[in-house]
Amino acid sequence: MSEWCQVAGESAISTPALLLHSERVDENVRRMVALAGGPEKLRPHIKTHKLGPLIQRQMAIGITKFKCATIAEAELCARSGAHDILLAQQLVGPHVARFAALARAFPQARFSTMVDNEEAARQIAGAASGTNIALLVDLDIGQHRTGIAPNEDAATFYAFIAGLPNVQPGGLHAYDGHLHQRDPVIRRTACEEAFKPVRALAATLRQHGFDVPRIVAGGTPTFPFHAQAGDVECSPGTCVLWDAGYGSNLPDLDFLPAVTLLTRVVSKPGPRYLTLDLGHKSVASEMPQPRALFPALPDAVAVMHNEEHLVIQTAQAERFKIGDTLHAIPWHICPTVALHAEAQVVSNGQVTDCWPIVARARRLHF
Repeated sequence: MSEWCQVAGESAISTPALLLHSERVDENVRRMVALAGGPEKLRPHIKTHKLGPLIQRQMAIGITKFKCATIAEAELCARSGAHDILLAQQLVGPHVARFAALARAFPQARFSTMVDNEEAARQIAGAASGTNIALLVDLDIGQHRTGIAPNEDAATFYAFIAGLPNVQPGGLHAYDGHLHQRDPVIRRTACEEAFKPVRALAATLRQHGFDVPRIVAGGTPTFPFHAQAGDVECSPGTCVLWDAGYGSNLPDLDFLPAVTLLTRVVSKPGPRYLTLDLGHKSVASEMPQPRALFPALPDAVAVMHNEEHLVIQTAQAERFKIGDTLHAIPWHICPTVALHAEAQVVSNGQVTDCWPIVARARRLHF
């Protein structure tokens, strides 16, 4: 059923438009907190929504820690009043000085970032005078994107960080983004196996007298398993807005699509075909089709996708006129949000506000 996404006055909304359905966002946040067992166990990732008002909504229900992917997102967290901000990106080049300057500008906030080699750690320490930056060791537990194996070398590296000036070891970071099996039993087993060396490393470090103040683990697909473990900070992000990809592939996770893309029929190139103004520049296109699902057209199949257009085939094409609107649920919400300058906020079927997606920018002030 598609009634939930209908909005009054759609004829006046310029398309393509990103619509954020407020009640559904709030319900997703409520479910996220309930699944975690309390707000204190959460460090939600803001990379999906990049919105200050959503940071503040989460703070209002007791979430105090946040994770982000860029310096702009970290700055948005600080400007939104967050007091504990983890930048989950190893800083190199001019980003080192930028992040240190950000930490100095917001001394009331506790900033941390992650490292996986001595040179990066040394450079951050060299720039961090007058800050309270903590460094987490980034562990590779199977994705092979960044990080080091959770073994003796990681313990040695942790000791190296403890000996640096201006920074302190902040714990361990273990992202298991390669685990997204549809079967939750298989996913849970893989998650637990990948995480065993992390627990062993933390135990070794503590036995040698090192403080391991936090272990930040997982994303949305493994969130339920890390939440049940209870001794980590969970950092889901996608679940706040949800998308068609996770909705289709992770049926055990009970979250609601909370963003739709409003699009219009701009042409009818033939029987059973509709051309929509929902091109690559409006919906994430890094994955194979389908890149969006249409609640009102469950039989729709994408046949062509260009910068400004999406052509779909549907048996229901004849009931649409040029200019008619459709709602699409993005397959991958995170890069989709970054394509839009603003989110139109829908409450009780009415557009009630418009929020600029500030942190889609690479730079705010720092």
